[in-house]
Amino acid sequence: MDSSNQAERKKRFTAKHYLAFILPSLIGILLFMTPIVIDGDITIPVAFLAGIVEGAFADVLPLAMTILLVLSVIMTVFVVAAKPAFAKKSELVEALFDVGWTWTIIRVFGVLFAVLTLMEWGPEFIWSEDTGGLLLFELIPILFSVFLFAGFFLPLLMNFGLMELVGSILNRIMRPLFTLPGRSSIDCMASWMGDGTIGVLLTNKQYEDGYYTKREAAVIGTTFSVVSITFSIVILSYMNLEHLFLPYYGTIVLAGFVAAIILPRIPPLSRKADTYITDKKYDAKEERQSIGASFKSGLRQALERATTNNGFTANVKGGMKNVLDMWLGVIPVVMALGTAALVVAEYTPVFEWLGAPFIPLLQIMQVPEAAAAAQTMVIGFADMFLPAIIGSGIENEMTRFIIACVSVTQLIYMSEIGGLLLASKLPVSFTDLVIIFIERTLITLPVVVLMAHLIF
Repeated sequence: MDSSNQAERKKRFTAKHYLAFILPSLIGILLFMTPIVIDGDITIPVAFLAGIVEGAFADVLPLAMTILLVLSVIMTVFVVAAKPAFAKKSELVEALFDVGWTWTIIRVFGVLFAVLTLMEWGPEFIWSEDTGGLLLFELIPILFSVFLFAGFFLPLLMNFGLMELVGSILNRIMRPLFTLPGRSSIDCMASWMGDGTIGVLLTNKQYEDGYYTKREAAVIGTTFSVVSITFSIVILSYMNLEHLFLPYYGTIVLAGFVAAIILPRIPPLSRKADTYITDKKYDAKEERQSIGASFKSGLRQALERATTNNGFTANVKGGMKNVLDMWLGVIPVVMALGTAALVVAEYTPVFEWLGAPFIPLLQIMQVPEAAAAAQTMVIGFADMFLPAIIGSGIENEMTRFIIACVSVTQLIYMSEIGGLLLASKLPVSFTDLVIIFIERTLITLPVVVLMAHLIF
C-alpha cells in the first residue's frame, strides 16, 4: 500500500506541477528578495514600484487617503454599533469593519488627526511637520504604496510552495537558534531587503492562515521585521558616517543576531501561548518530523501546495483583501498612535526623563557625551529617525556611531512598526512593545558599544 502511494505521488507531479511551483515562486523571490541598485540606492522591486507610485501621486495621496479613511471610519462605527445583517453575511465586510469598540475609537482618533493635519486646524502640535505632518505627508504615502504592491504580490511567496520548501530546509537552523520554523526566514529576508512593514504584513498573513503559533508570530513580528538596508543607509548618511558603512552594518547584524537569540527565550515573548489563532495546540511531533525533513520531502510539500492552490481569481481576491485590510485597518491606527507618540517626543520632556537612567550606564561603558546620547536611547520608541535628528549634533564620531546602530537595532517604533503590529492580528499588546523595546535596547547596546570601542 505504501509503495503504491509513493508511485501515485511520483506520477501525480508532472512538468505542469513543477512549473506551477517554480514560476510564481521565482517571481515572488524576484519582487521581494532580490536586491537591485537604483541611483546608487539598494532596494527591491516591490519597494521600487511602490516608490514610483508614491512619487507620481505624492501630491494627492494625503487628501485621497484622508477621504478614504473618513469613509472607512463611518462604516466601522456603523457596523460596530448597529451590527447590520449584511456585515455578518460578508466575510470581507466583517473582517474590515467589525473590529470592536477599542479599535474603532483608535481609528476615529487616527482619522481626526488626519483631518486636522490636512486642514491645519486645531492645535499646531498635532499637525506640525514634526508630528501629524510627518505621518500624513511622508509616511502614509509610503505605506499606501508599499501595501498596494506587497498585498497583491504576497500570494506569490505564500501560496505556491516556496514557504514549504524553505521551511523544510531551514527548520534545523531556525528552530534551535531562534525557536522558530524555517519559513520565518522568508519574513526576515523580505524585511531586510525591502522594508519592515513588508515583514509585518507577511507575518500577519501567515499567522492568520495558521502557519505560526501565537508565540512564533509575536517573536517574528518584533524580532525579525528588521529595518531595510536602504533605511539603515539613510540613518548613516544623516549622521555623517557614510565612510563607516561596513563596520556599521556589521555591528547591526551582530547586535540583531544576539537579540534574536535571547528575546524569544525571555518574557514577554517566551510566555506567549504555543497555540495557533484557532487555539489548536502546537504539535511537537509534527515539528520534529519537519526538522528531519529532507530537501526531497520539502520539495514534495511545495508541489502539493502549488497543486492545491486556489487559482488565479482566488489569489487576486486574497491580494485585494490584504490591501484593503492594511489601508483601512492599519493606516488609521498608525496615524493615531504615531501622532500621539511624536507629540510626546517633540513637545514634552518625557523622553528626556526616561533617558536619564542611561547616563550612568553610558558613562560606565565609557561613551563620550553620555548625557547627550542618553535621551536618544529611549526617544526611538516614538520614531526611529528621532535619535538621528537629535544625535547628529553630537561632535564625537564614536557616540554618533553608537546612536545610529542602536536606533536601527531597537526595531520597535510607534510611528510605523509599532503601530502596524498593534493594528495587525499579531498577539502583541502596547505593554509588550514597551518591554520588548527596552529589552532590545539593553541587549544590543553593550554589543554596539563593544564594537564601537574596537572600531574607534
